[in-house]
Amino acid sequence: MFNLQGKKGLVVGIANGQSIAFGCARAFKLCGAELAVTYMNERAEPHVKPLAQMVAAPIFMPLDVEKPGEMEAVFAAIQETWGKLDFVVHSIAFAPKDDLHGRVTDCSREGFMRAMDISCHSFIRMAKLAEPLMKEGGCLLTMSYLGADEVVQNYGIMGPVKAALQASSRYLAAELGPKGIRVHAISPGPLQTRAASGIKSFDKLMDEAIERAPLHTLVSADDVGALAAYLVSDVAKTITGGTIYIDGGYNVVSG
Repeated sequence: MFNLQGKKGLVVGIANGQSIAFGCARAFKLCGAELAVTYMNERAEPHVKPLAQMVAAPIFMPLDVEKPGEMEAVFAAIQETWGKLDFVVHSIAFAPKDDLHGRVTDCSREGFMRAMDISCHSFIRMAKLAEPLMKEGGCLLTMSYLGADEVVQNYGIMGPVKAALQASSRYLAAELGPKGIRVHAISPGPLQTRAASGIKSFDKLMDEAIERAPLHTLVSADDVGALAAYLVSDVAKTITGGTIYIDGGYNVVSG
């Protein structure tokens, strides 16, 4: 697809073989990049380790963004192993179940703060740690959803959180652009991932996307991976600050 030979990237958010992050990792590896892969905890490790081996990741480490020091340890390992970093994929999000399934109006302060910390502020933290490693420029990618732009039934508190993530990516793009670091939020259509399973009536959301999208199809994790490979490649070196939709055109008709 795109030449990523010699590039080094960090992929955060692989939970299983259906993860968007793994679709990205596959595409990056196919294009010649070398990858660092993280897993959330000991319970997740046996599920993620075979996938990290499939993409021959020389760096495989735990990363729970709520645990002090773990993110810093990952970037320290990247500094020691490679001495540089060319791209990051941030594909993690979380909201407590009670807050996610309830009204935004009823969301608890604690639930909102935790959702914002894990889903949004962790991306800002990664950008800060990646910046000194991207001496010759680079690319930071995060994953959003249409619910950031408009009200999507049952998406709940993640809508405001993803809206903050998209706004943060624009500000990061403006601030880091002079150093050649590009930043994007990718907004895929609904995919059947473990994270999506926490959203009520998600199957109905996917059926509606197929019916209403101009291309009448769902995207796959590999489709998102191909887009990510393009965005981190030098072919896209003059593109930054965008929310890039990959949803069969659903975003232009859903309103």
